[in-house]
Parts: sequence; C-alpha cells; structure tokens
Amino acid sequence: MAKDNTAFEAAIWIDGAPRAARSGEVFDSLNPEDDSVYCRAAHGGPQDMLDAVACAKATFVTYGETLAKDRERWLQKAAEVMESRKDAFVDALIDEIGSPRKKADFEFNKALGMLRAAAGMCRHVTGKTLPGDYPGRFSMSIRKPRGVVACITPFNVPLIKGIRLTAHALATGNTVVLLPSEMAPHVSHLIAEVYAEAGIPAGAFNVVTGFGHEIGDTLTGHPDVDFVTFTGSSVVGQHINELCARNKTPVTLELGGKSPVVVLADADMSKTIPAICHGIFTYQGQVCMGGSRIYVERPIFDNFVQAFAKAASSLPMGDLRGENTIIGPIISDRQRGRVRSHVEDAQSKGATVVIGGGWSGNRPEPTILTGVTEEMVVCRQETFGPVASVYAVDSYDEALAKANDTNYGLSAAIFTQDINRALHFAQNVGAGMAHVNASPLHDEPHVPFGGTGDSGVGREGTEADLEAMTEMKWVTIQL
Repeated sequence: MAKDNTAFEAAIWIDGAPRAARSGEVFDSLNPEDDSVYCRAAHGGPQDMLDAVACAKATFVTYGETLAKDRERWLQKAAEVMESRKDAFVDALIDEIGSPRKKADFEFNKALGMLRAAAGMCRHVTGKTLPGDYPGRFSMSIRKPRGVVACITPFNVPLIKGIRLTAHALATGNTVVLLPSEMAPHVSHLIAEVYAEAGIPAGAFNVVTGFGHEIGDTLTGHPDVDFVTFTGSSVVGQHINELCARNKTPVTLELGGKSPVVVLADADMSKTIPAICHGIFTYQGQVCMGGSRIYVERPIFDNFVQAFAKAASSLPMGDLRGENTIIGPIISDRQRGRVRSHVEDAQSKGATVVIGGGWSGNRPEPTILTGVTEEMVVCRQETFGPVASVYAVDSYDEALAKANDTNYGLSAAIFTQDINRALHFAQNVGAGMAHVNASPLHDEPHVPFGGTGDSGVGREGTEADLEAMTEMKWVTIQL
C-alpha cells in the first residue's frame, strides 16, 4: 500500500539541527506509485541557502583542521548507524521514488559500501617530496581541502549520490551544503540524521530542501562555494558549468546519457540478453547509463530481437516490495509524458513497437523499438524510461561508428567472444566507461565514474575525488 504521511518529515538541516524554512512553507513529496502524499518537506528559499553556505563556511575554519583519524572514526560510525537503519532507507527508496525492492536493496548496499570506502579516504590526503633545483632546499607538495562543497543530487539514486558526494567531501576535510532533488527530500533527511548521530561536527553537513530552479543558482553561484558537484540533466549541467565559470569554481558534472550497446554475431546470448535487460530496464529505465541504443550484427538480428522481447515481456511488474519485481512507476507526470511522447513520436513516424508501449497506472511496459530513424526524437534524445531501440548493422566497424555518433559519452558495452574487437571497442568508443560482456549500468566506490561530451565533466570515485576535492600546494624549506 502507498504510504500517506501528512506529518512534516523532511527538514532543512543547518548547524547540525533540523529546522523549518524561513518562509514556513512546505511542499509535498509524492509517492510515484499513486501520486499520494509521501511526506511534507521544508520549502527552502534563497535565504535558507545563504544561511547554509554561511554556516558551512564558518565551520570549515575548524573542520578543515580536523585530524584524519577523527574524520575516519566519524564516517565509520556513520556507516554503522546507516546499516542499523536499513529498513528506513529502503522504505524511503520504495515509497518516495518508486524503487522496486531489489533496486532499493542494491542502492542501500552500494551507498553503504561507498560510505565505508570514504572512511578510507581520510588517510590518503597525501602529497610527496620533490627533487629541487637548489642546494639545501627541501621541496614537497601537500593537499588541502578546498572549503565549502556544494552537492546537488538526483531523484533516481538519491542515496548513492547523497552518500558518495557528501562523504567524499567530508573525508577530505571539506564542509558540505546538499541540495537534493525535490522528489527525494526524505532520503536526504535520513542522511542528515545518520551524520548527526555519528558525531560529525555541527555545521559540517547542511541540507536545504526545495526546488533547484528557485535556489540552485544561489548555491552554485555563491562566491563562498569552493567546489560544485552535480548529478542531473545535461541542460542543467551546462547552466551550472557556465555559472561556476564566472567565479572560477571547479566543478564535476555527471549528466545524461544515450548509452550504446554492441552485440556481435559471436556473442553468448544466454549472458547477453539478461545483461542488456538489466542495462535498460532496471528502475524502469530511469538511469543515466541505460543502454538504450542496441546495435546488433545482421546475421543474428531477428533472433536477438525475438529473444530480447521474450525476456523483456516477462519482467515482473508486481508489488514494489516483492523480491522479483523489476518494473515500477515513473517518477512524475512530467517524466511520464516524456516517455509516452518518445514512443508515440517514433510509432507515428514508422517505427515498430516490438513489445510494450502500454501503461499500467504509472508504470510503463518495457518497450522495444525497431525501425528507428533520425527524425524520431527517441533516436538521439535521452528518454529516461524503459525504452530500447534496436538497430541492425553489417559489421563491427559500422557498430562502432554508430555507437560514437552521439553528443553523449557516459557508458558503453560490447558483447563478443573476440578479445581483439572487445579491447578495440573499449579503447575507441567515445564514452567515459566501457564494459565488455557486461551491462553498461555499473558503478563501484573506487572507480573513475563519469562521462564525456554532454554526459559530463570530471570523474567521481575515491581516487578521483581525493584530487578533485582538495587543492595541491607546493611548499619549500631552505635548509
């Protein structure tokens, strides 16, 4: 059953404590299963954001000097607290953003692993000694935290991103202001409670719930914000990039995708079909890495489409708390309209809907299209739903060329038994991440996660963020 909480459940957190918005206003966070009210969240305004940045800046004076062993202890404790509250987090992921239980469990466990990995970062904020050009001069590099880090997170993986981005900033000695998606405010509230119980100093972690178009520029354009990390759409990412450039604020952007999947004639179909289903239908396709463009060598095209359709049509759409359910609801009316319009536009222009295209309430059927052409919106734009376009190609070279014919460059995958072609693809596909005989939908705490082109700038991950969230300084001592 959908949860209907009318109590105030998602507050603004500033200086270690929850509070209402200065305006006293709240907004509804809806359960996407039936659009009932899930919780009420503080409707933060520009002044609330200014308060949060000012608090983070003031706290950085002391937090930036904390010892690695203390930050390590706080984050380890945070992982223990988070693990003890698994049920609350999983319930929020199901009821607030419509995650099937399997995806909610996966997201919780992945985020927990990222929090533990962040604790290990604390002792790796290191420099090195350098050879010098002058006798008796000792030369070294050191790393210092940047200051206030602005973290902006999406609705689809609010726990993974909410933990990864904020924990990495805290581990490296920075303070944080988090602006979560307006569709996932309660998850951020739970994160704030975890950090508070773990003993992270008041003011080091702050949250302002609200709407990005109202308060996002106040955060990312603030002169006291020293680093911005954003996950979301390519359009908003471009705006943030331009805004940060005015203040010369460094930024990492993890944006949209239109990820290609290449299936060669020698691929093992028993492994390929499940991996491709995972790559586009997990969380009903609301994933930036979704493998929505599938290029299949012509000799196996018909058999592939038949097998793919059979597998997709059997994906369960039952109770979100059921262990086997895969397809849940699309997050909002606006996004549902986008998914519908992409399929309808393709169909009206001659594409074949192999399976799907229908809806059960707010849940879309897994949809497979063939005959997609350039004039169709779905050909190049990100749908962010369970919609895959399958294309026949005559050779590996044609598949690679088509895979690279996009402005996006997030993730890519190839299925083949030919190691030479596999490695050639991995090296030459225009994406920040390439997977061989595996789903394009994959992440781990320590890897360099991110894309190129319209898919983003920079990389996330323990090693990448150690560099991005700190600033190198050169120090010499004349002996």
